[in-house]
Amino acid sequence: MKIYPLNTGNFKLDGGAMFGVVPKSLWQRTNPADENNMCDWSMRCMLIEDGDRLMIIDNGMGDKQNDKFFSYYYLFGDASLEGGLNKLGFTADDVTDVFLTHLHFDHCGGGVKWNKDRTKYQATFKNATYWSNSQHWDWATLPNQREKASFLTENIIPMQEFGQLKFTDKEGFNYFDILMANGHTDAQMIPHIKYQDKTVVFMADLLPSVGHIPLPYVMGYDTRPLLTMDEKGKFLKEAADKEYILFLEHDAANECCTVQHTEKGVRVKDTFRFDDLFK
Repeated sequence: MKIYPLNTGNFKLDGGAMFGVVPKSLWQRTNPADENNMCDWSMRCMLIEDGDRLMIIDNGMGDKQNDKFFSYYYLFGDASLEGGLNKLGFTADDVTDVFLTHLHFDHCGGGVKWNKDRTKYQATFKNATYWSNSQHWDWATLPNQREKASFLTENIIPMQEFGQLKFTDKEGFNYFDILMANGHTDAQMIPHIKYQDKTVVFMADLLPSVGHIPLPYVMGYDTRPLLTMDEKGKFLKEAADKEYILFLEHDAANECCTVQHTEKGVRVKDTFRFDDLFK
């Protein structure tokens, strides 16, 4: 097995929205904001090559929406899904499995794209199975008013229409262990991957960045923030005890980190690039 970090793009979000009730004077120490209060975030995915399987975990925002939509998110930099795959020696046609932690647009939007004439949608990964779970699928396709703007029909429904969608809870998915988390959104899946005698955890939105490690640092986007705190607290204690490698999807500065127990609770231990640890 070989794991590759794959950054599909960079964007900006309001720092207050990303840290909820925590004051800016505190969260800006780890996530500095610009003059408009916007902080930098990545859409870092994971590519897993194992024998004849090539799996991508999440796939970024994609490029289907109009200029007005993208203007809200201040995309910057040269990173892209297709470019990242090409740099690693792959194409989208090589991907056999697309694992989606959840169906918010910045995690699944890259899985569906326009055809050349921009007249209809097609699968970005035409040879792949797209994996969600039935509980989250129902949550996303009949969205509540709070999350409706994050669940975009054009990102989600085509996967089913293409005949490529399967559910981990119904199809006997056993490629890696999955932690279910319900604070950010219902039935978010957090992959735990055994790799070179370590456990690498793809953190998705349970822990967007190193700056979110202290328990009160919870996104304003979370549907159940108190549940997020409970889920995050239990996970971080386990991560410190078992020395997990935390792979950070949204942290623009840090690909990975480890955590440790301190007098103030679980805190960051080390930050590093994934390839520097697994050379």
